[in-house]
Amino acid sequence: MDVVIAVLLAYLLGAVSFSYEITKKVKKIDIRTTGSGNAGATNTMRILGTGPAIIVLSLDIIKGIAAVWIARGLEQMAVLPTLFPAVATEGLAPALAGFAAILGHNWPVYYGFRGGKGVATTVGVVASLVFFPAIYVGLAAIAAIIVTRYVSLGSLIFGVFTPVVLWFTMSHYDHPPPYFWFSVAVGVLLVYQHRTNVVRLLRGTESKLGKKSS
Repeated sequence: MDVVIAVLLAYLLGAVSFSYEITKKVKKIDIRTTGSGNAGATNTMRILGTGPAIIVLSLDIIKGIAAVWIARGLEQMAVLPTLFPAVATEGLAPALAGFAAILGHNWPVYYGFRGGKGVATTVGVVASLVFFPAIYVGLAAIAAIIVTRYVSLGSLIFGVFTPVVLWFTMSHYDHPPPYFWFSVAVGVLLVYQHRTNVVRLLRGTESKLGKKSS
């Protein structure tokens, strides 16, 4: 029951769209109908500028971190080991809650299930679960963004290579198996969410960081 509660709370927390709320408050527009149409920090930057984008990015990361720690807190008080031993696998509750928070961001119940791509929330969740692998891949992703100015490329690198790095470092950092399978699921989800970006990257028509919305 604690896992179910953790997943539900994580989803509801992840479903809060800070980019939507801030853009609506400042410009009285729906961010999902402006710029790239994505409810996230990059589109917020195109519409409102750097300051609001940093706020959105930070809040989206924080809600991913919060989802994991809420699950960990409930896990500590759980009665699952005696009632449902199979569900009480180490690390399962935080991994499921983190994934639920990302799903909440992407398909939020509060906004007609039209959200963003979940990159910042994914960063918060992954960093909370597997800090050092997230740092390694995150630095590579940031370097790619700086060099190419393609945020989507950095997001794809983070999604695709996190499970690869985690696979080779799991024994060293003693991460439980659910964390690896979580990273695989998140990688697949990020690629799916960026499928149109992949097409534009291949065609050379992808928007670069710093390009203002008209």
